[in-house]
Amino acid sequence: MPTIAEFDGIKVLMYYRDHEPAHFHVEYGEAEALVRIADLGLIDGEVPSRIMRRVLDWARPRQAALALNWLKCRGHVAPDRL
Repeated sequence: MPTIAEFDGIKVLMYYRDHEPAHFHVEYGEAEALVRIADLGLIDGEVPSRIMRRVLDWARPRQAALALNWLKCRGHVAPDRL
């Protein structure tokens, strides 16, 4: 699973050929969450609220790049680091 970003102890990852809807994975310590790209809604999991705010602040200006990375991963092509 490629790591597409790391900041403030947070990892943002995408699996190759992952299930719909388009999403990314967030890891912070032992906490994990899945975030939908289209509306940045939480699909599953839980991370501390301050971490989720930081992730969403990071993701908002990168939604188009995240969507492109999703397509790359679906095609088993290495995504870009963001």
